[in-house]
Amino acid sequence: MKNLTLLIMSVLLTTLALIFATETATAQDPVKVDPKHYKVEFENDQVRVLRISYGPHEKSVMHEHPDSIDIFLTDLYVKFTLPDGKTEEMRAKAGETRWIPGGKHLPENLSDQPLEVILVELKTMPAKAK
Repeated sequence: MKNLTLLIMSVLLTTLALIFATETATAQDPVKVDPKHYKVEFENDQVRVLRISYGPHEKSVMHEHPDSIDIFLTDLYVKFTLPDGKTEEMRAKAGETRWIPGGKHLPENLSDQPLEVILVELKTMPAKAK
């Protein structure tokens, strides 16, 4: 009976850990954790297009993007805080387009002006059948 109780407890703890890990992973989606600043404009099986809008000096929460292409609709001056606590600043001019490798960050608009970006997130494509 003791072994059965230990087995049940082990399965229960493992299940709870998996549920927590799944919720944590999905909590990294900026649309879910920060809908004030991130809106889905279009999505299919290959891309997800987000409209990103921040007011002056607004800050987000830690979230994650896959590899993407940024199209800057306004000038911007932002600071990204990375998971390890390091920070990086970035400037861009309206009309610029950049490749951005995927990763986790916490963005903050350092400008006195609002910023707006179109972000095209690339989805992993399955291997084509031969």
